[in-house]
Amino acid sequence: MEQTAVALQKIKEQLHVANYKLTPQREAILLVLLENEKDHLSAEEIYMLVKLQNFDIGLATVYRTLEMLTELRILDKVNFNDGMARYDMRKDGAKHFHHHLLCVECGGIDEIEEDLLMEAETIVERDYAFKIMDHRLTFHGICHTCQMRHS
Repeated sequence: MEQTAVALQKIKEQLHVANYKLTPQREAILLVLLENEKDHLSAEEIYMLVKLQNFDIGLATVYRTLEMLTELRILDKVNFNDGMARYDMRKDGAKHFHHHLLCVECGGIDEIEEDLLMEAETIVERDYAFKIMDHRLTFHGICHTCQMRHS
């Protein structure tokens, strides 16, 4: 819980710098995101979890808040080709979006924290005169659990 409080305080400071306030609605949304960080929730899932806490909030408020947090690079919007935008907390101090492993059988999503593309970025910037702002990498395959089921 202390880790959540520290993360929330850092986000509050980021909002303040960008001239936004941490309203009770925004705080409720952020708490759901922080408490479910590994789940890559959609806006509708976030809305339902906030509503479970008996918080009076509208779906439009959730969407507006998620867009604002994405613009401020507090969140990353992710699409895993399931037709639904999902949201992922950007790691504190991360220069780039982290990578994902997507199981094509069970739909499970794991995260890779290491930046595996630093050398590739250097080559792209040098050889193509292209200034990279960020990158996203998702590996599609079969997770260990699903592989074991087939053995």
